[in-house]
Amino acid sequence: MRKRRELADRNSVRLRNHLKQHRARLDLTQEKLAERVGVRRQTILAVEKGHYAPSALLALLLARALEMSIDELFELEFKEEGEP
Repeated sequence: MRKRRELADRNSVRLRNHLKQHRARLDLTQEKLAERVGVRRQTILAVEKGHYAPSALLALLLARALEMSIDELFELEFKEEGEP
């Protein structure tokens, strides 16, 4: 288990997602998924590439649209010390 201090350090954690894989599983384009959750296609692209961390509401909407739970769709990845 990680120390509390490490968990609070936002620079040592990254939000990974499996959005692209599960979107493909349902044969959804970025555009179609964007329509389902009420955002622009560029937002879906940014989330997929890890350039944008979605709000809790958007994460819930994405998970529901992809017929899965949030923790199946998103996960925290912890960086090791010295990693960029």
